[in-house]
Amino acid sequence: MCRSIKTLRPPYAEEVTEGDVRAAALQYVRKISGFRQPAAHNAAAFEQAVDEIERATAKLLASLQVRGQSR
Repeated sequence: MCRSIKTLRPPYAEEVTEGDVRAAALQYVRKISGFRQPAAHNAAAFEQAVDEIERATAKLLASLQVRGQSR
Protein backbone atom coordinates (compact mmCIF):
# COMPACT_ATOMS: atom_id res chain seq x y z
CA MET A 1 0.00 0.00 0.00
CA CYS A 2 1.05 3.56 -0.50
CA ARG A 3 3.08 4.56 2.54
CA SER A 4 2.24 8.25 2.17
CA ILE A 5 -1.45 7.64 2.85
CA LYS A 6 -1.95 8.24 6.56
CA THR A 7 -4.52 6.63 8.82
CA LEU A 8 -7.53 8.91 9.04
CA ARG A 9 -9.48 7.41 11.93
CA PRO A 10 -9.29 8.05 15.66
CA PRO A 11 -7.13 7.73 17.65
CA TYR A 12 -4.55 8.19 14.90
CA ALA A 13 -6.18 11.36 13.59
CA GLU A 14 -8.48 13.45 15.75
CA GLU A 15 -9.44 16.05 13.16
CA VAL A 16 -9.79 14.85 9.59
CA THR A 17 -10.57 17.48 6.98
CA GLU A 18 -12.11 17.05 3.54
CA GLY A 19 -8.66 17.96 2.24
CA ASP A 20 -7.12 15.03 4.12
CA VAL A 21 -9.66 12.63 2.60
CA ARG A 22 -9.14 14.09 -0.89
CA ALA A 23 -5.35 13.84 -0.58
CA ALA A 24 -5.58 10.18 0.46
CA ALA A 25 -7.90 9.42 -2.48
CA LEU A 26 -5.55 11.18 -4.88
CA GLN A 27 -2.53 9.28 -3.56
CA TYR A 28 -4.39 5.99 -3.91
CA VAL A 29 -5.39 6.68 -7.52
CA ARG A 30 -1.87 7.82 -8.37
CA LYS A 31 -0.43 4.65 -6.88
CA ILE A 32 -2.72 2.17 -8.57
CA SER A 33 -2.80 3.97 -11.94
CA GLY A 34 0.93 4.60 -12.08
CA PHE A 35 0.31 8.21 -13.11
CA ARG A 36 1.25 11.22 -11.05
CA GLN A 37 -0.55 13.42 -13.56
CA PRO A 38 -2.67 11.69 -16.20
CA ALA A 39 -2.56 12.58 -19.89
CA ALA A 40 -5.41 14.76 -21.10
CA HIS A 41 -7.27 11.77 -22.55
CA ASN A 42 -7.22 10.06 -19.13
CA ALA A 43 -7.91 13.11 -16.96
CA ALA A 44 -11.70 12.62 -16.69
CA ALA A 45 -11.36 8.96 -15.66
CA PHE A 46 -8.63 9.86 -13.16
CA GLU A 47 -10.72 12.63 -11.55
CA GLN A 48 -13.82 10.44 -11.47
CA ALA A 49 -11.88 7.73 -9.63
CA VAL A 50 -10.55 10.26 -7.11
CA ASP A 51 -14.08 11.59 -6.52
CA GLU A 52 -15.53 8.11 -6.02
CA ILE A 53 -12.77 7.03 -3.65
CA GLU A 54 -13.10 10.29 -1.72
CA ARG A 55 -16.84 9.68 -1.23
CA ALA A 56 -16.30 6.03 -0.25
CA THR A 57 -13.58 7.03 2.22
CA ALA A 58 -15.73 9.70 3.84
CA LYS A 59 -18.62 7.23 4.12
CA LEU A 60 -16.34 4.60 5.67
CA LEU A 61 -14.87 7.02 8.22
CA ALA A 62 -18.34 8.25 9.19
CA SER A 63 -19.51 4.66 9.69
CA LEU A 64 -16.63 3.33 11.77
CA GLN A 65 -17.15 2.72 15.47
CA VAL A 66 -13.93 2.89 17.42
CA ARG A 67 -13.89 1.29 20.86
CA GLY A 68 -13.56 3.82 23.64
CA GLN A 69 -14.65 6.69 21.41
CA SER A 70 -18.06 8.28 21.78
CA ARG A 71 -19.69 9.91 18.78
